[in-house]
Amino acid sequence: MAKAPRKTAAKLDDSIVAAPDWQQLLPDAAERAVATAHWTRITGEMRDREILSASNGHTVQRLVLAYLIYDRCSLAVAGGGIVDEPNAENPKAIARLSIHYKAMREAESTAERLEAQLGLSPGRRGKVAKVTKQRQRTAGADAFLGTAG
Repeated sequence: MAKAPRKTAAKLDDSIVAAPDWQQLLPDAAERAVATAHWTRITGEMRDREILSASNGHTVQRLVLAYLIYDRCSLAVAGGGIVDEPNAENPKAIARLSIHYKAMREAESTAERLEAQLGLSPGRRGKVAKVTKQRQRTAGADAFLGTAG
């Protein structure tokens, strides 16, 4: 008797929670590749720890998007600095924190919160319970009588 083909990690993840349509959400191909890598890593870890369920899908999607926003903003901060220079034409203008720096901090706190909710941060791992699998109850008589229907 031939063995059934093994499911890959991505196939197992898709059977629990389908990956988002990154093509629709992210116009940049490089960001789609990064998002797919984050998605695969996170859902793989959650599946291995038996804490991945269908209801986690959108939370994992938001976490991946928070990672991407953090990366985008950190590139802008690296290029332009933390402080935006005041407008030289306005004598009353003052230097302000970069909007990219503020968004980067917000994405960081969002990612930390979502990681904690999903049980991915080390401090919260013990507080997240395994997903209970639905068991199909059978009795010995079922094998003898067959299934009704």
